[in-house]
Amino acid sequence: MASRTSGKGSQSTAGTAKGRTGRTTAPAKKAAPARGAAARKAPAKRAPAKKAAPKPAPSPTGGVVRLVRAVWLGCAHAVGAVFRGIGQGARNLDPAHRKDGVALLLLALALIVAAGTWSNLSGPVGELVTMLVTGAFGRLDLLVPVILGVMAVRFIRHPDQPDANGRIGVGLSALAVGVLGLVHIACGAPGRGEGTTAMQDAGGLIGWAASKPLIFTMGAPLAVPMLVLLTVFGLLVVTATPVNAIPERLRRLGIRLGVIAPNEYDEEYGPSPAARRGRHDPEQWRARGGPADAGPDPVDIEEQALAARRRRPRRTPVDPAVEREMDAVDVAAAAAAALDGVVLGGMPPSPVVADLTQGITPGQDGAEPTAPVPPARAGAKPGAPAGARGAAAEPAGGLPHDTTAAASGTLSVPDLTKAPPEPQPLPPRAEQLRLRGDIAYALPSLDLLERGGPGKTRSAANDAVVASLRNVFSEFKVDADVTGFTRGPTVTRYEVTLGAAVKVERITALTKNIAYAVASPDVRIISPIPGKSAVGIEIPNTDREMVNLGDVLRLADAAEDDHPMLVALGKDVEGGYVMANLAKMPHVLVAGATGSGKSSCINCLITSIMVRATPEDVRMVLIDPKRVELTAYEGIPHLITPIITNPKRAAEALQWVVREMDLRYDDLAAFGYRHIDDFNQAIRDGKIQLPPGSERELSPYPYLLVIVDELADLMMVAPRDVEDSIVRITQLARAAGIHLVLATQRPSVDVVTGLIKANVPSRLAFATSSLADSRVILDQPGAEKLIGKGDGLFLPMGANKPVRLQGAFATEEEVGKVVRHCKDQMAPVFRDDVTVGQQQKKEIDEEIGDDLDLLCQAAELVVSTQFGSTSMLQRKLRVGFAKAGRLMDLMESRGIVGPSEGSKARDVLVKADELDGVLAVIRGEAP
Repeated sequence: MASRTSGKGSQSTAGTAKGRTGRTTAPAKKAAPARGAAARKAPAKRAPAKKAAPKPAPSPTGGVVRLVRAVWLGCAHAVGAVFRGIGQGARNLDPAHRKDGVALLLLALALIVAAGTWSNLSGPVGELVTMLVTGAFGRLDLLVPVILGVMAVRFIRHPDQPDANGRIGVGLSALAVGVLGLVHIACGAPGRGEGTTAMQDAGGLIGWAASKPLIFTMGAPLAVPMLVLLTVFGLLVVTATPVNAIPERLRRLGIRLGVIAPNEYDEEYGPSPAARRGRHDPEQWRARGGPADAGPDPVDIEEQALAARRRRPRRTPVDPAVEREMDAVDVAAAAAAALDGVVLGGMPPSPVVADLTQGITPGQDGAEPTAPVPPARAGAKPGAPAGARGAAAEPAGGLPHDTTAAASGTLSVPDLTKAPPEPQPLPPRAEQLRLRGDIAYALPSLDLLERGGPGKTRSAANDAVVASLRNVFSEFKVDADVTGFTRGPTVTRYEVTLGAAVKVERITALTKNIAYAVASPDVRIISPIPGKSAVGIEIPNTDREMVNLGDVLRLADAAEDDHPMLVALGKDVEGGYVMANLAKMPHVLVAGATGSGKSSCINCLITSIMVRATPEDVRMVLIDPKRVELTAYEGIPHLITPIITNPKRAAEALQWVVREMDLRYDDLAAFGYRHIDDFNQAIRDGKIQLPPGSERELSPYPYLLVIVDELADLMMVAPRDVEDSIVRITQLARAAGIHLVLATQRPSVDVVTGLIKANVPSRLAFATSSLADSRVILDQPGAEKLIGKGDGLFLPMGANKPVRLQGAFATEEEVGKVVRHCKDQMAPVFRDDVTVGQQQKKEIDEEIGDDLDLLCQAAELVVSTQFGSTSMLQRKLRVGFAKAGRLMDLMESRGIVGPSEGSKARDVLVKADELDGVLAVIRGEAP
C-alpha cells in the first residue's frame, strides 16, 4: 500500500510539473541518478532569454549625417597621414640640415621683425609684430631683429657648439630681462591700467613683469640694484667671463684699445700657455715697443722643464740638477725638453725653440761640420754614477751640444781656437735615458709609425642598415625603433629602444631575420647595452677601416701616461682607442683561429713595449715554437735570452722564470716591501741600506714580460712541466713584476687547462671556429660570431662583459724601423742561465763506463722511433732488464727521455733532427 501511494504521489508530482512546463518529465526512478550527478557537479546556469532588440527608428535625414561624418573622418585621417609622414621625414633629416633650418628660420624672423619695427609694415603681419614684439619689448623693440640676426649667424658659423649656443641664449634672456626692467622703472613704471601705449613706450610686458613684483615687494630703490645684478650676470654669461677674471679681461681690452701700455709680463693673445711662449720672441717685443734685448724668462723655462719631469716620473735622474744661471744653450735645451711630449706626439715645435736654437746650429760661430758618434755611446758622460737614469746626454769632455744633433746621433765640433765654456750639466731630456754602464738610450720616435686617417662616424651603409632594421620591426609588428648607432672601424652597434610592455625576447628571436635583412650572417645582439636602457645590434660594416698602431700610441703619449707596460690593443665599437696596462691585467690569454689576428696582436704588444720602455724598464722572454712569427725581434736589447724556438728549452725558460720570481720575493721579504714598484722606488731614493760587509750592489728590477706565441706546442712536449710553471707564475708573480702573455690558435681544454684559465684573469679572444672554443677562452659565447682579421673581444680582469674591438695593426716596415732603432741604440745583454739550468743539474750522474756504444745505440733507437720503452731496449739491443733500465736512467739524466710513469712508455724529449747533437754530448764532443 505504501509503495502504491508513493507511486501515485510521484505520478501526481510529475503531472504537476507537466502542467507547469508544458513538457513531460522523466519518471521518478530515472530522475534519481540525475540528482546524484547534480550533487557532484554544479549545474550550468541557464542563460536568460535575450529580448529581441527593437527596430531602430528611421533617420529623419535619410543617412546624410552619417555620410558627412564618414567623409570628414576620411579627410582627417588623410591629412594626418600626410603630416605624420612629413614629421617622420624631419626626424630622419640630417642633424646639420636641421641646425641650418633653425638658423635660416631665425634669419627670416629677424627680417620680418625688422620690417615691422624699423618701418611701418602694413597688413596682418605688421599688426602681429607690433602686438607681440613692441608689446613685449617696449622701447627696445628695435634691437630684437639685431639679436635674432646675430643668433642666426652664430648658428650658421658654429653648428657644432650646442652648449655655447645654449649658454648664449640663457645669458641674453637674463640680460634682456634686467635691461627692460631698468628701462621700465626709468620711464615711471607704468601699469596695465594706464593703457597699452604707455607700456610700449616703457619696457613693455617683459619690463613690467620684471620690475613690478620687485617694486611691490621691496620698493624701487632696492629693485634697481637687483635688476642691475641680473643684467651683469647675463653679460658675464654671454661673454663666458668668470667674476675673478673681470680685471684681467678689462686690462686686456685696454691694451687692445691702446689705453693701457703693456709691460713685460702682459699677455697678447690670452692666458693660454701656448700664447705665453710668444713673449720670448725678441722680434715681437720690438714690434710691440718692448726692450730690444728682452730675452726669455728663465723662471718660465724652468717651470716648463719641471712640468716635463713631472710628466715622466719614472725617468727622473737620481741626482737632482744643481741650480745655476742658464745661458742661451741651456734655455734651448730646457725648452726642447719641455716640449718633448709635443714633438713625440707629432705636433710642430713652438717658434721659441726655433728662435733659441738658431745661434747654436752647426756651422755657426766657428762650428765645424758634425761628426758621427756611435749611437750606443751617444751622449755618454765619463764618470757618471752607475744606474743614473734620465740624466742629460753630454759628449765626452762635458761640452754642451745641440739638442737636435743629439737626437740624431751627431755632435757639433766647436772651434778649438776659442776658449771652451765651462762644463755644466744640461737639463734632462725626456726621451734621453741613461742606463747602467753609462749608455744613453733614446726611445724610438712615434714618427716611425704611420698615421691613419680620421675615422668615419656615419656613412650611407649605416643609413641603409637603419632602414632595414625599421622595416623588420614593422613587418613583425614589434614596437621598437632604432634611436641611434655608434660606428666602429669594423662593426657598428645600433641602439634599439623598445616600446612599453615589449619583451626583449621579441628582438632576440628576430636574429636570423635581421641577418637576412642586412645581408650579413655575423649579427650579434647585446641585451642590454651596458649602462643604457637599449638593446644593441652589432652588424659588420661593409666599408671597414684600418686601425694603425701609431694612432693608439700617440693618444697614450698625449694622455701623459708614462707607464712602460702600457700597450695598444685597438679601437672599440664606439670609436675610442683601447689601451691596457699589462702590469694590472696581470696575465692575459690571447686565442683565436688561424688568420683571426692573433699574431698581429702579439706584434703590436711587443712594438708598444719597444716604443715606450727602455731595456732597464722591461726585459722580455720570447718563446716562438713556430720559428717564424717572432724572428723580426731577434737582437733587440730588451731580450734577456735569444728567441727560444725549442719547446724543451721553452720549458726550461719557464722554470727559470719561477726561480727568478722566488729570488725577487726573497728580496721583497728581506727589505720589507710588498710590490716590486715600491722596492724599485726605494732603491732610486736611496732608502735601502745593505748590511755591513755586503758586496752586493742593488739595482731596480725591470719588469719581466714572457710571451709564448704558441702554447699548444709546449703542452704537447712537456705538458706537466709547462703547466706547473705557468700556474706557479700566474699565481704568485704579479707582485714580483713578472707577467705572462699566452697565445694559442688551438683553444681546447687539453691546451688551456682549468688551472691555467683560473689563474689568467684577462682574456682576448679573436674569431673562433666553434662555440666550444669561445667558451674555453671567455667562459661565454660570442667569439664564434666574430668576423676575423683583428675583430676581437677583450675581457679584462674584473669585467663582466667583454668589449668588442678591432685590433691595431703594424706593418712589417714599421716594425722593422722600430727594431733597427732599438738595435742601433744598444746591443742585447743575454743571461746564460735561462735555458741551461736544467742541463747543469742533469750533468751530475755516474760514469757511463764501458756502456758508451750501447748508450749511443739506445739513444739512436729511442729518438728515431720516438718511443721510450725499457722492454723495447731489451728486445732490440738484446740486453737484460737491469741493463736496459740503467740505459734508460742515463738517457733521462741527459734529457733524452722523461721521468718514469709506471708501466707507460716514457716521453721522448728530443726530436729526430736533434739526434746528432745528442750523440755528440754523450760522447763528450762539442755539439
